[in-house]
Amino acid sequence: MTFELTYHGHSAWHLTVDDTTLLIDPFFDNAHTTLEPEDVETPDYLLLTHGHADHIGHAEHFADATLVATPEIVSYATSELGFEDAVGGIGMNLGGTVECGDAVVSMVRADHTNGINTDHEYEGGMPAGFVVSDTKPSQLEDSESTTFYHAGDTSLMSEMKDVIGPYLDPDAAAVPIGDHFTMGPMQAAVAVDWLDVEHAFPMHYDTFPPIEVDTDEWEREVRATGSGAETHILDGEESVALD
Repeated sequence: MTFELTYHGHSAWHLTVDDTTLLIDPFFDNAHTTLEPEDVETPDYLLLTHGHADHIGHAEHFADATLVATPEIVSYATSELGFEDAVGGIGMNLGGTVECGDAVVSMVRADHTNGINTDHEYEGGMPAGFVVSDTKPSQLEDSESTTFYHAGDTSLMSEMKDVIGPYLDPDAAAVPIGDHFTMGPMQAAVAVDWLDVEHAFPMHYDTFPPIEVDTDEWEREVRATGSGAETHILDGEESVALD
C-alpha cells in the first residue's frame, strides 16, 4: 500500500494511505508553506487534535470532509464551521479506533489545554494525538503494517513509553519541539526514544517568536538518547513515503 506524508508546516500534515487522503490540523499561516487553504484539495478525512486557533486553523475550508475529532470539537465544527459529517456521526474519543477508508485511526492522549480558538468561551474536551495505520492495531505482530503517530500538542508523557510505543508500534512520529507551549528539543528527543520509531519529524516550531528553536539542537538531543531513529527536517510541502 501507498503511505505518504506531506508536511505543510507547523502541525499540519497531509497523509495518503492507498486511496484515502487525510489532513491533520490545517493551519497554513506559517513560514514553512506558501500555500493558501484554497490551494489544497479537500481530503476524505479531516483530523483535528484540539481546538486551539493554530490547529483548528483553516478547517472551515475543508468542511466537506468527514471530521475525525472529539465530540466536543465535532459539535463546535458542526455549529460554527459548516461540517455535516463526522466519524460515527458524533466523532470519537481517546482510546477509540475507527476505519477511515483505507486508513485506520486511533485517538490517543495528549497533555495540553483545549479552549477552542485559544479562548475560554468554549471548552474543547480533551486534546488528542492520532496514530494512523494501514492495518488495525493488534497484539499479534504484523510486520506488514505501516504506522504514523502525530503527537498533537503535548508535553512528554509516560503514555508514549508505556502504551503508544509498545502497543500501537508507530514506525514514524511527528513530535512538537517548539517548547514554551509544548515539549522542547530535549523532551521531544526523549519522546522519540521512548516511542522507538524508525523515523522522527519535528513540528510546531518557528511559527511564533516563543517557539523559535534550532532543529539541530533537537537532532543532537535525539542522538544523545541513543535512539536509532532517522531524523527528518522537512521543508514545507516536502513529502516522504513510508515503507
